Amino acid sequence: MAESVRIIWTPALLDYDFGAGHPMSPLRLELTMDLARSLGLLTAPGVRVVGVEPASVAELRTVHDAAYVAAVMAASAGEDVEPAFGLGTEDDPVFPGMHEAAARIVAGSLAGAVAVWSGEAVHAVNITGGMHHAMPGAASGFCVYNDAAVAIRRLLADGAERVAYVDVDAHHGDGVEHIFWDDPRVLTVSVHESGRTLFPGTGHGLDIGGLGAEGTAVNVALPAGTGDAGWLRAIDAVVPAVVRGFAPDMIVSQHGCDAHALDPLANLKVSVDAQRRVAELLHGLAHEVAGGRWLALGGGGYAVVEVVPRAWSHLIAIAGHIPLDPETPLPASWSADVAERWGRTPPELMTDGASLAFGHWRDGYDPADDVDRAIRGAREAVFPHLGLDPQHD
Repeated sequence: MAESVRIIWTPALLDYDFGAGHPMSPLRLELTMDLARSLGLLTAPGVRVVGVEPASVAELRTVHDAAYVAAVMAASAGEDVEPAFGLGTEDDPVFPGMHEAAARIVAGSLAGAVAVWSGEAVHAVNITGGMHHAMPGAASGFCVYNDAAVAIRRLLADGAERVAYVDVDAHHGDGVEHIFWDDPRVLTVSVHESGRTLFPGTGHGLDIGGLGAEGTAVNVALPAGTGDAGWLRAIDAVVPAVVRGFAPDMIVSQHGCDAHALDPLANLKVSVDAQRRVAELLHGLAHEVAGGRWLALGGGGYAVVEVVPRAWSHLIAIAGHIPLDPETPLPASWSADVAERWGRTPPELMTDGASLAFGHWRDGYDPADDVDRAIRGAREAVFPHLGLDPQHD
């Protein structure tokens, strides 16, 4: 019998470390897995935790240019590389063993995809994954190798006819979209803060895919300051319809939690409760349209103590079919350890106490509202290509 969820984890994944002071601290992963363990999520029936070794060069080259992989390997070994590869920047500083650390993250997403596609697991989670900015020939935005894209390429090679990628990180999922821009077999959906106010500056609602793949890139670019009501309204108005219309064989989702109000790098105002609601939505869609086949990845998220461990523990719990009551207290032992080791006081509960009320798109459109204009633009640009009615579906 297939396990409920395959969790990809080994302490070696903490080696993806750009150094002291960098926002992409491996501490956020360590704290998340410690919290999930303390909540009993990793030892629940149907949950299996597995480690991985780094992906091979051949696997990386299914997405990345040979010259770029060689450059990462050279930089990882201490050699100088050309600036064109995006390495050695403030966002992507070079560190010893970088190639192996980044390739291990890719292997985690690959292992999860294969486990789900083969039927060994119903779902899989790799919270270290979701490196959605990495391009075929360059590092970008804290991302060295694009694990999501490599996993999707493997699914297509193994027989998937259509894969839906849904990205709810605050930042546009530009790397994954770029890689599959011309591929009608892959739907990329990104709900993000507008590029007018946030890196990488892309993801306009009129960007809908390349020639022959029109409608398979979906972008909902939200104004800075959007909170739970607008964020949930936008996702509800676009994501279920386009995923159902595309009818994928599998869903791959990226759950960067940097849309949270406390995140220091973005300008959205979303709660842990709303992020939990969207994880539930994607879980339900996987069961509805893709036979349950779902690979969930991490991504951004830089409120290391207050947000990331709770958001991704909820994700693990939902994928394991053991959802947590939002009012669940954080285990005293975990909170005490955080206070002792890091001098930080975590929240008391797994909830922010948000109401999650929002107006459904079918109940009316406000042309003066920036969120509604973003929703309408995306629906009108994409829905007809998927056989959907932007006015009603």
